[in-house]
Amino acid sequence: MGDVVNKFLRKMREEGKVDGHVVMELVRCKDGFTMSVQASEYHYCIPRNNDGPWTHVEVGFPSDREELLMLYAEDPEHPTETVYAYVPVEVVEKVIEKHGGLVEGVL
Repeated sequence: MGDVVNKFLRKMREEGKVDGHVVMELVRCKDGFTMSVQASEYHYCIPRNNDGPWTHVEVGFPSDREELLMLYAEDPEHPTETVYAYVPVEVVEKVIEKHGGLVEGVL
C-alpha cells in the first residue's frame, strides 16, 4: 500500500510542482473531493525527509469533512480548515478510493 500517494508526491517533484517543500497541486478525486497531501522534512510525515517513500503524510484542507481523516484532525471543529498530521498512506488511499479514485491524468 501507499503506492498511489508516493507516486503522486514523486510525480509532483519531478514535474517541478513543488515550491520549496510544498506540493502545489491538490489531490483531486473523480467526485470532486480535493485535499492537500504533503511530505517533506517540514511536514507531519514519516519518514520526515524529502525522499520517502512515506508511510504517513500530512493532509490538509479537504474540500469536505471526511470521516476517515477525522482521527488525525488538528482542529476537528473545522474539518475543512485544518491539518491532519501523520495520516497513514493507507488511509489516504482509502479516501481516494471512496471518492472514485484520482482524476485521469494525475498519475
